[in-house]
Amino acid sequence: MSSESIEMYLKTIAELGGAGESVSVGKLADRLGVTAVSANEMVKRLVRQELVQYQPYKGAILTQNGRRLAHNVIRRQRLWECFLVDHLKVDWAASYDQACDLEHATDPTVTESLAEFLNHPAVCPHGNPIPDADGRITPDKGQPLSEWPVGQTGTITAILPKSSEALAYLNQKGVRPGQSVTLIEIAPLDGPYSLTIYGQTIALGRQLAELILVE
Repeated sequence: MSSESIEMYLKTIAELGGAGESVSVGKLADRLGVTAVSANEMVKRLVRQELVQYQPYKGAILTQNGRRLAHNVIRRQRLWECFLVDHLKVDWAASYDQACDLEHATDPTVTESLAEFLNHPAVCPHGNPIPDADGRITPDKGQPLSEWPVGQTGTITAILPKSSEALAYLNQKGVRPGQSVTLIEIAPLDGPYSLTIYGQTIALGRQLAELILVE
């Protein structure tokens, strides 16, 4: 199992909430685009390395060492996102996948030099907190739009990581951190969610609404 594969699994478990609660193997496989069998085999290997704990029918949760490694990868990625967007003017949506490629080839010295160059940003361009050099990370601010009360107006604090495709779609609709948004309707049977942003009404499916944090 390559170190890159380990990093991708640990980071993905953390992004799905596995630093604090169990993540199902099916959900992990879906995010990574692999089969459930492959994901299950990898989780078993991570258990043997004491990077995750696994309970049948519940899923995988990161151990203390697993969290530290996962947050280290997330730190590298989100610092690269800041550099790509703020200094190289890379597309806001595309920066997520491009930073994923860079994170695996960045050693600790370069990571901390990058943080110093960027003046130690607290969040990435998508509003997500950047772990510190010791792996500590502040909680996400806000709650998912999918849990937001109808009629309530708030400010978008972050777009949770999933894929450049999802980020590009939301960016096209003007859904970015700092924007004011009002949830005006939730259609029966799980959506869509209708909201106003920039004075225009747009509709989003539940899976996209879950990625938008609002406060």
